[in-house]
This record gives sequence, C-alpha cells and structure tokens, in this order.
Amino acid sequence: MRGATRLVMQRWWLGVLIAGMLIAVLAEPKAQPAPPSPPGGDDALVLSADASLGAAMRAGDKSIARRLLSLQFSFVDENGKVHERKDFLADLKGMAAAPATDVKVKIYGRVAMVTGHRKSAHDSDVFFLDIWAKQKGAWRALVGQDVVLAATDAQPRASTAPATEANPYECKNPCQAIAYRVRSPAEQDIINSFQAIEKASVGHDAEEWSKHIADEFVLYSSGRAAIPKSGRIAAIRRQKESNATVRVGEVETMRLSVYEDGAAMIATHVLPDNSRPPYHAARVWVKRYGQWQMAISVQTDVKSP
Repeated sequence: MRGATRLVMQRWWLGVLIAGMLIAVLAEPKAQPAPPSPPGGDDALVLSADASLGAAMRAGDKSIARRLLSLQFSFVDENGKVHERKDFLADLKGMAAAPATDVKVKIYGRVAMVTGHRKSAHDSDVFFLDIWAKQKGAWRALVGQDVVLAATDAQPRASTAPATEANPYECKNPCQAIAYRVRSPAEQDIINSFQAIEKASVGHDAEEWSKHIADEFVLYSSGRAAIPKSGRIAAIRRQKESNATVRVGEVETMRLSVYEDGAAMIATHVLPDNSRPPYHAARVWVKRYGQWQMAISVQTDVKSP
C-alpha cells in the first residue's frame, strides 16, 4: 500500500514539474526580429548623401550642405586649387557641378569613396573622387577632388631619366622620411606601406609594389588616361628593362584620417626635377588580411595662375 502511494506521489510531482516548465516556456517573451536595414545598406546611404550634397550645392542650400560636410572637409578643383570648408560653403553655387554620371561607390570600414564623371563648375569634363567618413553614425564628406583626364590613352607619366653615375638619384623624401607627425599605430602602418610603394617604384620592383596595392586600384592623373594596377606593374617592368631613373613626388604636406579598416590620405607633392607641376593627391586605403593597401590615387596638377 505504501509503495503504491509513493508511486502516485512521484507521478504527481513529475506532472507538476512538467507543467511548470511548459508555463515558463510559453510565458517567455519571444525575441523581436531586428529592424530591416535600408535597401542597399551603407552603399545606398552614401550615394544618397553624395547626390544630396550635389543638389544642395546647385540650389545654394548652405544648411543642408553644412550638415553633410565634415569639419575637416576640403575640395580640390580641376585646376588644383584647394577650397577649405569655410570658403567652399561661402561660394557654394560657384562650386556646383552638374549631376554626375557613371557613379560608383565602394566602402572600406567607415570610409567610402564615390567616383564618376561630371561637368565641373568651370565647364570641364572631370573625373571626381568624393571621400566620405562615417562620423558619429552619419556619413559626412571628408574630401572632394576633380581631375581632367586625357581624352585618349597615354603612357603612364613618371619622372624618368637614363641612369648615370654623374647624376645619381637618392629618394629621401618620401622613401626615407616624411614630415608628418604620426598619431596612431594605424597611421604608422599606412605611412610604412606608402614608403614601401615609393621605394618599389624607384627600385623597379613590381612585385614589392604590387603587395601594397589593392586589386581594384586605379591611378587618375591630370592629362593622363586612367591606369589600373596591371598597367602600373607593366610600366615598372618597362622602366626596369630600360634602367630608367624614376623620381617620385616629395611630400610637402600630408593629412591622414583613419576609420577602422579604411583611411583617407591627402597630400601635396612636388617633383625634385620640376618635370611635373606640383600636385594634390587624394588616396583611399583599405586594411586587408592585416595589411594596408592603396585602393585609389587621384592626382590633380596645380595650374599656374
């Protein structure tokens, strides 16, 4: 009799335990699904912001433009003139270009680059690079740069001369030192990669140069056709075959902005032999597999007044 009673009690407690577990499961609030991302994600946001900035410029709407420009913003027109944020806003309509065509966007970390073609405020057909940075959750324009490319294919430009004992070239700036105060380990890594690229150019080392260049890299330079990574490698190899002396632009000024795995480098260069006018260069960097690589370089010559 006692055994039967004990068995009934065990079954009763088991039933209570199961019922309690079911109640707890049913009472637990279900996790709410995350809100859907906007169509296209950050790509669409950046393209929309870039288009909005262009429209605000054409309308002379300083309030909208001011919200879209970072405090560090600067713009280089196709003549190589630099317009800082304050001056840019003061002459907003005077800076306005026609709506862009062939627009593309690439995002690296919290840095985005928008590229394409447009008719500039000076009525020139230009290639443009707009660099955006995600600051405090919002995309803001960091740099804008225009450049007039060659109408037809042209050989890559480089300052070259036959190698002679009487006129040896030693690359000190930027190969050995750059007048820039590094503010973080990431900036130092980018500077190291940039110096490795310049050393490889001077030393005709296409393989070493390639290690620091992203596969999608393209060089855009005043009066020249766009040159992809493969074109630059071929040029370096030709210079090696002819034993040409290659001179690279010395860095006069530089500004770096690093945002996670993306970075923007803005610099002014001069050629030691004056074979080319001074030029402004805007470059975007991406960190891949622990190494910083250059993804684009836009170089605009400074025209004499």
